[in-house]
Amino acid sequence: MRQTENISSWRNFPAAQQPDWPDPAALRAVTGRLAEAPPLVFGAECDQLRLRMAAVARGEAILLQGGDCAETFDRVTTDSIRGKLKTLLQMAVVLSHATALPVVKVGRMAGQYAKPRSGAHEERAGVTLPSYRGDAVNGLEFTAASRTPDPRRLRDAYEASARTLNLIRALTTGGFADLHQVHAWNRGFVAGSGTGERYEALADEIDRTLAFMRACGVDTRELGTAEFFVGHEGLLLDYEAALTRTEPETGRTYAASGHLLWIGERTRDPDGAHVEFFSRIDNPIAVKLGPTTTADSVLTLLDRLDPDRAPGRLTFVVRAGAERIRDVLPTLVEKVAAEGALPCWVSDPMHGNTVTAPSGHKTRSFDTVLDEVRGFVEVHRSLGTHPGGIHIELTGDDVTECTGGGNTVRPEDLPHRYETACDPRLNHTQSLDLAFRLAEMYRGRGPLTPAAHAATPR
Repeated sequence: MRQTENISSWRNFPAAQQPDWPDPAALRAVTGRLAEAPPLVFGAECDQLRLRMAAVARGEAILLQGGDCAETFDRVTTDSIRGKLKTLLQMAVVLSHATALPVVKVGRMAGQYAKPRSGAHEERAGVTLPSYRGDAVNGLEFTAASRTPDPRRLRDAYEASARTLNLIRALTTGGFADLHQVHAWNRGFVAGSGTGERYEALADEIDRTLAFMRACGVDTRELGTAEFFVGHEGLLLDYEAALTRTEPETGRTYAASGHLLWIGERTRDPDGAHVEFFSRIDNPIAVKLGPTTTADSVLTLLDRLDPDRAPGRLTFVVRAGAERIRDVLPTLVEKVAAEGALPCWVSDPMHGNTVTAPSGHKTRSFDTVLDEVRGFVEVHRSLGTHPGGIHIELTGDDVTECTGGGNTVRPEDLPHRYETACDPRLNHTQSLDLAFRLAEMYRGRGPLTPAAHAATPR
């Protein structure tokens, strides 16, 4: 059990990346109402995910986490949610079929409404306004009214998360996630797509397997649902604290805004408010580790957040960049292993590989993203440890935000459908392509030799 006797202790620590709310009384009113609202997730669900994450830590499962960089209120639609869920289900089928391991599916969904920013303000044409910090804080439109932080948006974020979760639960239990639907998930995607055709061949193989199972008398109806969890960066501590609940039956305390919360690269100070808050909750949690992370800082985070060394409690999500992953990761993994700890190690190949295209759009190269994943797997394979999975920004839509991939997006294509509210995401084709490439790496068929790495385009 975590040290939950003083869940408000984080208020005594410096809190980075918090909005400058202009009306503290309005903030207190909103968080007071949130404190009385029903939880978005339940402790038993969080405990179930901890069990699944423990399997990832032991090398018995793979984590697949993905979704928008920043969710927006206007994209809480059936089509948008269904598209992301479909993409993650397809990727999970590819990975599970190739590795014969269960895939733990966590959507970067139903709560990713706040973003840390490198600067508190943004300037355009001589006008300076607060930076956009996500729909839970302010608006994307570059006006004073839109960019002023408004605590009423926290309530909007709660309601948008509830609507998203309701639809996810309906889809994953109501037949949409049925493994018999593997062909239906691909509808409208096969034509003109080599990756789609490859997926369709895999779907045919799954159909034959299911037919064989039925012929042997196996009841395949229990394959009609999918276990699916949600998570987001636990950035806005006033919001997270308002939704924290202690269950009277167990005395355990959970951040009831999502199953899996993570601490970002900019807020992982061991002496900061985020680490203090996360040390008091019983959810499975994660920490993002950038290229400047030292082994000593990781060990300190381990002591603060997982003092009991419990598999499934803590995940380290590494976002070192393709150029640094092979240099940064080995020491971190070795030092943690020497402590007898068994966290999950997960690759975030997106955040360390953002560049600016000639058009001015932020973008990421599919080949560079793939190279960081490859380096992540290489390091774990060389150390005899388990590459636990991937955490990526994706959408089910046919956007043009990252270059490369199976149906190549060129730099000049970026303006066509550049729809993200913050950072660029892989589209449906690129996401599925990445799943096939990762599956080959896990099966040992991928080009992981040093020679092949040297030839990989960046």
